[in-house]
Order: sequence, then C-alpha cells, then structure tokens
Amino acid sequence: MNKKIIIANWKSNPDSLEEALRLAAHAEAATRRVRGVEVVIAAPFPFLVPLARMLKKVSVGAEDVFWDTGPYTGEVSWRQLKNIGINQSIIGHSERRLYCGETDEMVNKKILALLEHGMKPILCVGETERSGNEIPESVGKQLAVALAGIKKSFLKNLVVTYEPVWAISTMPNARPDTPDNAFRALVYIRRILSGLYGRKIADAIPIIYGGSVNAGNIEGFLNEGRMAGALVGGASLRPKEFVEIIQIASRA
Repeated sequence: MNKKIIIANWKSNPDSLEEALRLAAHAEAATRRVRGVEVVIAAPFPFLVPLARMLKKVSVGAEDVFWDTGPYTGEVSWRQLKNIGINQSIIGHSERRLYCGETDEMVNKKILALLEHGMKPILCVGETERSGNEIPESVGKQLAVALAGIKKSFLKNLVVTYEPVWAISTMPNARPDTPDNAFRALVYIRRILSGLYGRKIADAIPIIYGGSVNAGNIEGFLNEGRMAGALVGGASLRPKEFVEIIQIASRA
C-alpha cells in the first residue's frame, strides 16, 4: 500500500528560525512514531537549509520555484534549490496565481524544469467558484496546460493537489468542501490524466487534497474522498493538531 502524503504549507510563517525548528521538531517526532505516512514541510526559503540539516524522517520542500537562473530579481531557481539539497516544490498554488499573477503557462515551465532534472513538483489545481456538484472544465484546462509537453517517463515524480479555492478559509465567503466533492474531483482529475497519458500512468499519480484541511476533516478526505494525502495550511502551524493529522493519516 502506498504511503499517505501529508504536506505542511507554512506560507509566509513563522517569523523566526527558532520557531520554524520548533514546529518541525514536533512533526519529526510524530513521523518517527507512525508508519504509512510521508511527511513534507514546504517552508519559506530562509528556513530550507536549517530544516534540511535537522530533519531525518520529514522531507523539506519549497513553496515556489523559478524555471531558470538569470536576470530574475527575487526569484529562486530550481538549480539553487537542488544545490542545497531541496528536490521538491509546490507549484501553482492558488495564492501564487492570485497575488503574483502566475499563469498556467508559467506553471508549465516550472513543472517541466523540475521534472527534467529529477525533482518533484507538487502541482496545485482548482476552481475559484463552484455551483452544483460538477467539477468545472477550468480544472481540466489547468491540468492540460500545466502538463503540456511533459514526457510520460517524467510523471513518476509528479504529485497533483486538488485545491478548491472557494473552500480555503482565508478567502471571502469560504465554505467547507466535503469528502463527496473531493471524490468527484479525484475522479475528474484522474479522467483528465488518463486522456493525456493513459489509465495506467494516470492511476499511479498521487492526487491529494488541499483546502482548509484540519484534524476534524482529514479522515473524511482520505477515506471517503479516497485522496492520497493532503496539503495542510494553517493547521500545520499548530503543532498538536498537525501531529494529530499525521496520526490520522497513518491509520487511514
């Protein structure tokens, strides 16, 4: 059985390295006590090297990456990440799309750069609005453009996150998603991937859920929703709750 994937997305938190190391230590201790879970901490750039040096059971990833090195002020390239031992990154998170104007074409360049060089992209896709039970075609378009030109042989390192923006608690008029809706999204995304690469490859790509994940709803998304894991935002900054999420995932 494949391990459940639990990814902490710290966003622009915490304020100090001391606090980052304290948070990570709780996750490390919890991961040592369970089986069947792969835990990743996606942290701000200043904390990546210290975290990677400290953590043994928990992996460390970036929250974003750029596809090249050169005259790109403020960007951090895949080469720089790889050279400090970081081999995975979130790509296309809704907040990058919203606040930084990141497009599907930019997401595609980032994914291609990582996959071509043996790194792991954690691709986020999801709709901003939902009416009814149908998953909008915009999610399929995000997937198709993000993966354009990607060879089948690269996909063993890909993780897809379904992230319904309307369910994120920090968004206006947010409302909680349900395991049933998450399962619909899983089926839809799997169908799009099957059309692009065939069913065998599509079935091997982990699809995880992101969107106001907490200790109270994680079990439903993993069991009834059939998700391979979760991208955890605010709850990953609450040590006791994140430990509980890891423990629940180990039993799912």
